[in-house]
Formats: sequence, structure tokens, C-alpha cells
Amino acid sequence: MSELGTIAFGLILIGGAVGGAAFLTWFERRLLGIWQDRLGPNRLGPFGVLQVLADMLKLLTKDDWVPPFADKVVFVFAPTAIVVAMLLGFAVVPFSPDLYIIDLNIGLLFFLAMTSLAVYSVLLGGLASNNKYALLGGLRSAAQMVSYEVFMGLSLMGVVMLSGSFSLLDIVNAQKDLWFFIPQFLGLYVFLIAGIAESHRLPFDLPEAEHELTAGFHTEYGGMKFAMFMLGEYLGLMLISCMIVTLFFGGWLGPWLPPVVWFFLKVFAVICFFILLRCAIPRPRYDQLMSLGWKYMLPLALLNLLVTGAVVLMMEG
Repeated sequence: MSELGTIAFGLILIGGAVGGAAFLTWFERRLLGIWQDRLGPNRLGPFGVLQVLADMLKLLTKDDWVPPFADKVVFVFAPTAIVVAMLLGFAVVPFSPDLYIIDLNIGLLFFLAMTSLAVYSVLLGGLASNNKYALLGGLRSAAQMVSYEVFMGLSLMGVVMLSGSFSLLDIVNAQKDLWFFIPQFLGLYVFLIAGIAESHRLPFDLPEAEHELTAGFHTEYGGMKFAMFMLGEYLGLMLISCMIVTLFFGGWLGPWLPPVVWFFLKVFAVICFFILLRCAIPRPRYDQLMSLGWKYMLPLALLNLLVTGAVVLMMEG
């Protein structure tokens, strides 16, 4: 792809990612409504699809208020950081053998770096609000995200061992004979749990904690700033789903259909799984969430690493 084509594709990808996140706000409510035997949004337009437009108009026309007691510069910067970090993460996602922005030989590390930057957004949002509930939500978020980043990184090392590369293109090509979700089922399980915790999806939305911290780190946010936090969350959901498909389910690989169609069908299935998980599992206590990570996810990730390393050495020997 030429430099001009790469720039054009990058702009299309940004627009598609933001549009897809807006669509998911409607699709999630409709899918949960069907799953729970209720209607969901159904008033505006066919099947309520114009509810997205109504929500956007509501957020755009709300007073863009900044609390007088807040650190104004950081308060405004915080919601922007998570959106930028998530959009940058899409730069290394290969949608087909020749449809991607850039193929880095450290693409997997770049993805982990971008997800790590997202913690600054919610932490700074809580700190800059100068509100004790927002501060507690920000601190919870920092502890949760930093902890689960450890398990997320370790869970992927088995994939790196089997493919012999950090390049996402190489990882997909290494799955032509066998998708990695079979030999790396433990790694997939740990990565899935860590991905839910990283993107603040239910049941691990404890940094927002509306049941005890009013709204957590975005208590003082409204209007478009609040919308950017929600946009970052949905972009994170889409990015994690893309990475699960790329790393464990063969990326664009599949028979008959064009590669890009296979990729998006798989991503759509993973997103549906995340949405339905929201109404299937109760929210744990915060201490239970942290215990799950350090007492169970970490040993599982290390076990997967040791077993995969032993198998690879035996195969090479």
C-alpha cells in the first residue's frame, strides 16, 4: 500500500472505529433486550436505530461544564487520552493480508503499550476532578488496570513462542494449520479475563462503581467529555475483540469468503460474547476482583508459559 493509500485507510479506520463505537451503544441495548425478553430502544427509527443520533444530540447540546475546583487542563485532557490511546492501538491490527496501517516487528508490544497508556486517562480524570468519589474510582482503576496488564502480557507469551514473532501478521500466518485457541486455551482464558478488566466491561466495571462511588472516576464529567470516556470504553472493547481474533482465532483465515469478511465476522461474534457476558455474571467485590487476578490468573499465565516453553523445546529437540 502506498503512503497516500495508508493515510486514506487510516482516516477511514478512525471514522469506522468511532462510527462502530456509536453503533455499539445501540446494538448492545438491543441485544441485551432480546436476551432478557424486553424491548430495548425501539422508538426512534426502525428498531430504534436513530437512538444513537438522539444520544449524540443530547451530549452535544449539554452544557460543557468544568467544576471550578478542578484542575482544568488535566480535567479536559483526561478523556482525550483514552480515545487517542485506543485509536493508536488499531494501527497494528491486520484486517487482511494486505489491509493494515503498519506491520511492526514489535506489533504485539505496541498494542500492550497503548492499552497501558489508557490507565493515565481514568487516573488523571479522577485526580483532576478534586472529588473524593472520583479519586477513589481513579485509584481503583489504576490498581485494576496495572494488575491485569501483568496477566495480559504473560498470557500472550505462549502465542509468541509458537509463532516465533511479535509481528501480528506473522502470528496470523502461523495459524494456517491450527488456530492458537486450541494449544493456547489457557492463554486465551487469561487474556479474555484481563481484556474485560482492562476495558472496564461488566462484570469488572468496578472503577466506575455506580453502586458505591456514584460514578467513579467520571463523577464530575458531563456532555462530550463524558461521551469521550464512553467512546474510549467501546473502542477498547472493539480493540480487545480484534486482538482476540488475531492472536487466537486465525485473524482473517477462513474458507470461501474474502479474508476481511472473515475477520469482521469473527470480531462481531466476540463482541456479542462480551455483551452477553454483561447480563450473565454478577459483579464481584473489588477485593474479589484483585484476588482473582493475583491468586488465580497469574499462576495460570505462568503455568501456560512453562508448559508452552517445554512443548516448544521438545518439538525443536
